[in-house]
Amino acid sequence: MIPFERAWPYDIIMKDVYVSSCPFCHKDNVLLPLRPKELDHIRSGRKKLLVFPCCHSRVTVVDADQDYLLTDTKLRQA
Repeated sequence: MIPFERAWPYDIIMKDVYVSSCPFCHKDNVLLPLRPKELDHIRSGRKKLLVFPCCHSRVTVVDADQDYLLTDTKLRQA
């Protein structure tokens, strides 16, 4: 079972990866420095350091599905 407090939803819009809001500074519609092709590498077992461009907070993405990024950091209260 995926730990929901470590998962964050994302969307792919025209080959760009967005989150509806930053889990740290709560800025809306954040474009992530991540490409859809990199999500395939993450799904196959690679980890990816993700730095949010709005507040420079860092998380390591350890897995991804079609809707959520799974990180090593607690992003919300369960």
